[in-house]
Amino acid sequence: MASLKELRNRIASVKATQKITKAMQMVAAAKLRRAQAAAVAARPFAERMEQVLGNIAGAVSDLSQAPKLLAGTGSQQRHLLLVCTSERGLCGPFNSSIVRLARERALALAADGKDVSFFCVGRKGADQLRRQFERQIIKTVELRSVRTLGYNNAEAIAREIIDLFDTGRFDVCTLFFSRFRSVIAQIPTATQIIPATLPEVEHGAARAVYDYEPDETEILAELLPRNIAVQIFRALLENAASEQGARMTAMDSATRNAGEMIKKQTLTYNRTRQAMITKELIEIISGAEAL
Repeated sequence: MASLKELRNRIASVKATQKITKAMQMVAAAKLRRAQAAAVAARPFAERMEQVLGNIAGAVSDLSQAPKLLAGTGSQQRHLLLVCTSERGLCGPFNSSIVRLARERALALAADGKDVSFFCVGRKGADQLRRQFERQIIKTVELRSVRTLGYNNAEAIAREIIDLFDTGRFDVCTLFFSRFRSVIAQIPTATQIIPATLPEVEHGAARAVYDYEPDETEILAELLPRNIAVQIFRALLENAASEQGARMTAMDSATRNAGEMIKKQTLTYNRTRQAMITKELIEIISGAEAL
């Protein structure tokens, strides 16, 4: 049985940990409000961008003449998985759920005889994937030094992805991130960004007819790279909100667990102390009776 001093030290240690988890929960709650607002604000723009590209792509008569970012290379042998995770831990299953989805996709593609490589954004995802796919990780981008995510961060990543595509390093690129739904629900999501998967255009009498100048292929050549940057930026913002929501939930659970542990340790301490007092009283009374 542990001594009273050891029990006091344990209780003090758990109380100190509880203060840290409570503080982290409050910080995550403060950051979540801004991150959630940014993620929600980015959704309409990204969705509208896809709709516009879908309308323009629908007007292209010969897709073989469309830019490669839309038409593809004609092959689906080489796949690049763009995995976006966080730079820090202590956020529950946030990172592991994204990595699990990417790992399952990679194993399924490998089983079909496809070549798979990884482009990691975020240190935590790269650390987990490195255990199984170290040789297949071609680039890792860390954003630890970035205080506030901006479009320029996503644009730099998109430029590297497009350069890899232009040099023939892959045929299909899939983006993995966690879509923010609520504080307790973050949805791991995979979406193909190269070749672009655009919403289908509704055909019918009510559909307006547009004339484009310059022609559709030139507009697509300009907008498709920008759309990739927009989708990556949206994924980074969704991840930022999901990370803070997951951290807030995880730290709240840790704080509650620390409270329960303190109660149990305090109860054990009181029982041990009472047993020692009782034992000392028995020894005193026994000694007095012996005299």
